[in-house]
Amino acid sequence: MGCAGSTPSGAEETPKKLRKPKPWKHTEAITIEQLRQMRDEFWDTSPHYGGRKEIWDALKAATEADLSLAQAIIDSAGIIISNPDLSLCYDALGNKYELPKFVLSEPTNLIRDS
Repeated sequence: MGCAGSTPSGAEETPKKLRKPKPWKHTEAITIEQLRQMRDEFWDTSPHYGGRKEIWDALKAATEADLSLAQAIIDSAGIIISNPDLSLCYDALGNKYELPKFVLSEPTNLIRDS
């Protein structure tokens, strides 16, 4: 008879696979340049939110890559994915990393230059 918190052997938790974020709409239509500026500001200030710089760097690289490369980056950095769209992650030390929608994908009301 095992402990109340034990799991049967072979039932190891598999890492979550990344998926594309759900579509979202910004409060007002923005241009790609405004979106870039918002992202730059977030990544420039992200280490001030706590956590480790190398994890923030890995998260930035993952958000700028396609899903398969992003998965490889996350796996190699040892990032624990709480939400499969990368909006909430942790590192091995328990530091929390929250990513806003605008760094994960483009809004549906993005103004594209003609």
